Amino acid sequence: MRVTKAVKAEQLRILRSLYPNAKPALTFQTPFELLIAVILSAQCTDARVNVVTGRLFPKANTPAAIAALGQTALEAEIHDCGFFRMKAKHIIETCHILLDDYGGAVPADFEALQKLPGVGRKTANVVM
Repeated sequence: MRVTKAVKAEQLRILRSLYPNAKPALTFQTPFELLIAVILSAQCTDARVNVVTGRLFPKANTPAAIAALGQTALEAEIHDCGFFRMKAKHIIETCHILLDDYGGAVPADFEALQKLPGVGRKTANVVM
């Protein structure tokens, strides 16, 4: 059975009425910070991600600043999240793509988001 746009809209309306104060458990101030937090959240609790980003974002919270850290320094910052080497690699690559192709901004297009390293459907859906 296919769900129509009207049915999806009604389901969303019902959820919003049931949970009017719903908000993400991740702590972030910008779309870029949300993107990084969600990448870090794979196989990690939101509470742990918030601890890690609470240390990371005061030092570096833009694509340029995180790219400037380099992979080794970023690995040290995000070590507590697990899979930190691969996450650091993906985050650094993502930062370079954002800087080179999007002027440092997070793309507002679902397909463009999914093309970023370390970003799958879940991450793209959360960021959108």
